[in-house]
Amino acid sequence: MIKTLWRLSREAIRYRTLYIVAILSTLALTAVNLTAPKLLSAMTGLVEKGLTEEGLHTIGLMTAALVALYLLRILFRFLSNYLAHKAAWYLVGDLRTRTYDKLEHMHLGYFHDKQTGDLMSRIVNDTRDFELLYAHMIPESITNLVTFTGVLIVLLTINWKLALITCAPIPLIFLSGIIFSKKVRPFFRISQKKMGELNGKLQDNLSGIHEIQSFGREEYETEQVNEHNFEHIRAMLQALKLSGIFHPSVEFLSSIGTILVVGFGGYLAYKEGLSVADIVAFLLYLGLFYGPVTGLANLLENMQQSMAGAERVLAVLDAPTEIQDLPDAGPLKDVKGEITFDHVSFSYGENIPVLKDVSFVCRPGQMLALVGPTGVGKTTLTQLISRFYEPTAGRILLDGQNIRHVTLDSLRQNISPVLQDTFLFNGTIAENIGYAVPDASMEEIEAAAKAAKIHDDIMAMPDGYKTLVGERGLRLSGGQKQRVAIARAILRKSPVIILDEATASVDVETEQQIQQAIAGVAGTRTIIAIAHRLSTIRNADQILVIEEGRITERGTHDELVKLGGSYSRMNNIQAN
Repeated sequence: MIKTLWRLSREAIRYRTLYIVAILSTLALTAVNLTAPKLLSAMTGLVEKGLTEEGLHTIGLMTAALVALYLLRILFRFLSNYLAHKAAWYLVGDLRTRTYDKLEHMHLGYFHDKQTGDLMSRIVNDTRDFELLYAHMIPESITNLVTFTGVLIVLLTINWKLALITCAPIPLIFLSGIIFSKKVRPFFRISQKKMGELNGKLQDNLSGIHEIQSFGREEYETEQVNEHNFEHIRAMLQALKLSGIFHPSVEFLSSIGTILVVGFGGYLAYKEGLSVADIVAFLLYLGLFYGPVTGLANLLENMQQSMAGAERVLAVLDAPTEIQDLPDAGPLKDVKGEITFDHVSFSYGENIPVLKDVSFVCRPGQMLALVGPTGVGKTTLTQLISRFYEPTAGRILLDGQNIRHVTLDSLRQNISPVLQDTFLFNGTIAENIGYAVPDASMEEIEAAAKAAKIHDDIMAMPDGYKTLVGERGLRLSGGQKQRVAIARAILRKSPVIILDEATASVDVETEQQIQQAIAGVAGTRTIIAIAHRLSTIRNADQILVIEEGRITERGTHDELVKLGGSYSRMNNIQAN
């Protein structure tokens, strides 16, 4: 836990000015709280001795001093609370952005075993626990420590015997705190994990609401959500059960201390003549003394909860970024679009080979098509070009430069993907087409749409280019989404375009429109196309047949048909 706390302190250091002022205000507040009972005790002593005119004047001055102290307490409490919260929430906001930014730069393999909802929970929910740590725990811990130490010193100066009696329950309280921390933290970890799983389930179900309704699985999915919901609740209740035992135990031990002080204080008053003023002072300070000790229960509970959330956030921030710019990486310039695979192999992990010794050259402006059964590595091959994964062997060159030695930003700036599962953002059609070129003019957006054969469809919509596409483009048909994605790629003017099953889920008429759009850019861009419909790649300059991770055939459409191999069989099946 110490290691985690040290790691967290490094995150908060950028807001040290706010924290320093908040801590100084906290110390000043503690000083005020320690001074006020002393003045009240002195006033009681004056009254006990009998009031004189001079005594009344002194009491008047003390009363004014008390009013000033209480006004200062308002000021210091405001500065302490507000500045600590301000620093904490700035930290939360900063961590949310940094956690999201870290996820943006993670390689695609990182997300294979992650749920989107769980990652969202880490960004939104778990980062919020930092506010608990930095706005409450740290300031309160400082206040409690200083108050406890200051009061103990004051009590020792009043009567050291009674002060030692006051401390009798402290070891038991701290021992119970250590036991509580060890017992409760695992339940808070489970609770945070279950909350992430609940968010993941909700995200999946809301994204798949059409399938749930179509297959009549509403009742089943409600039960699943309910189970995830109550798994989180059960873990939280386990933690709260321990808290429910710990809090009263601390209060009981503190009460025993008070009873000992009252009983032993009466004995000292009887035997040693302890003054009424000292007894009053002792009782006034007793609340301040046991307040921090009793507050230890809340602090320990909050610490375990915030640490559980902090660990989940730090697990993301500290995760290694496997694909990043090498020290010698430089930007790509004047890219023509020649792509070379030089004996490239790739595996997911150590035991799942996907590509084996793949070699080819695609000249600038050529169209290279990849065909073959599902799951043989065609999509993976295109993802290697953009460095979403690193090959386990061999080299990939763009215009003769090893892509490992160029900056990721400049590499991906020169490649535009059009995927089978087209993703559109919840904005207007114009915003989606211009997504990769934020400063594109409306004329440029319309020109790209015309080239992608989607302009007429857009103009037929009531709001034209201002039409909202809905989440993931749900308000558009599959063919319209594909052509919007092609327009987006055309507008970017990248020298390389990757088409991954761009016509897989559209009708014949839409397929012809997409083919016309592709034909419009063929020859001016290097195109890497994955296709199961061979009709869409008849005019490709080179076709690679991939089977079991290897290139088994290569050539033009006519050459491969004459070869009489796998491609020829696929062509005959589709022709019939």
